[in-house]
Amino acid sequence: MTNSLAIQTRSLTKHYGRTGEIKALSSIDLEIKEGELFGFLGPNGAGKSTTIRTLLGFLHPTAGSASVLGLDVVKDSVEIRRRVGYLPSGFAVYDYMSGREYLDHMRALSGRPSLLRHRVMEALELSEAILKRPVRDYSRGMRQKIGVVQALETDPELLILDEPSEGLDPLMQRSLQELLLERVAAGRTVFFSSHLISEVERICNRVAIVRGGKLVALETVESLVRFQRRRVDALVARKPTRLTSLAGVFGVKVAQEGKNGYRISCEAESAAVPKLIARLQTSGLRDLLIEAASLEEAFMSYYGDARHSSGAVQVFPEVAEVKKVRPKAATKRPAAKRAPAKRVPAKKSPAKKRSSR
Repeated sequence: MTNSLAIQTRSLTKHYGRTGEIKALSSIDLEIKEGELFGFLGPNGAGKSTTIRTLLGFLHPTAGSASVLGLDVVKDSVEIRRRVGYLPSGFAVYDYMSGREYLDHMRALSGRPSLLRHRVMEALELSEAILKRPVRDYSRGMRQKIGVVQALETDPELLILDEPSEGLDPLMQRSLQELLLERVAAGRTVFFSSHLISEVERICNRVAIVRGGKLVALETVESLVRFQRRRVDALVARKPTRLTSLAGVFGVKVAQEGKNGYRISCEAESAAVPKLIARLQTSGLRDLLIEAASLEEAFMSYYGDARHSSGAVQVFPEVAEVKKVRPKAATKRPAAKRAPAKRVPAKKSPAKKRSSR
C-alpha cells in the first residue's frame, strides 16, 4: 500500500432545495489510500450515493472540496470518469443492445483497452452465448453481472462501486468479493458502498459509517469491533454474587440448571472480561463461552440501541429533516355589524295564456 491518496475530501457538503434545507452531506472528511479496499456503510438515504456522485462530478458540492486520483472533482470530472471504473446503484442498460454490444460501447467511451473481460466473465459465469442475447431478456442478476464486467474490464486504477452485490445470489457475491481482493492485491483501489455488512467485514481494510449525511465512524474493521461488548455465557457450580457490581458488565441473568449448577449470561466490555472471569472462577467455573462482537453490531450501535431487549433499532431518516415552517395564525377581524335586511315582496309572475287552437 502506498502513501498516495486515491480519494480525499475536505468538509465535503451537499445541500438540496432552494434554501439548502435538505442536508444530504455535511462536512465529510475522508482520506483513502491507494491500494486500499474501503467500505462505505449506511442505510438508504444516509448520503452514500450522493457522496459517490459528487466524487465523480455528477453533482457539484455546495461547500468543501474533493479530489480523486489527484484530480479536482469539479474541474477534472471528465478525466476522473475516464480513469475510474464505476458501477452505479440500480444499474441500467440499453435494452435494444446485446450484452456484447453494450460492453463494447462502454469500453469505447472509456478509450481504454479491455484487459479483464474474460477473467470477470469466468468468475461470474457469463458465457459468450449469454452476451449475444439482447439485454431486455436478461434477469436482474444477469444485468448486474454485465455492470460488474463493464466496471472492471479495463482494469482501472480506482473502482467506485455503489451496491455492487445488488441482485447477485450468494455464490456470485462471493465470486465478486474474490475479484475485488484480486484487484487490491494488484495495487488497485476499491471504494464501495454496501448494505451487506458481512461483506464489508470480510474483505475491507477500513470502513466509514454515515448517518444522516454525517460521518459518525472511520476506523479499521478490527477497531470498530474491538470496542463493542462481548456476549458471555458461563456455567458455574455455585450461585455467583456481586456480578452486577463489576464495572463494564451489563444485563446479568442467572438461571439454575438443575444439578449442573447455574447458567450465567451477560454482556461485558472488553476491558471488564478478565475481572468477570476471575469472579466466575470463585463460583466454580465449569464452562465458558465468549462471543466477539461483529461489524453488524458495531454498525447498529451507531444507529440506535442494538442491545435493547425488544430488538428494536432506531434508524435515522434518509436526509436531515426539512424544518417545517408553521403558517402564521390568521388574525381575526371583528365582524362588521350588518343592518337588518328589508323584506321585499315577491313579484307575482304573470299567468301564461293558453293558446286556442
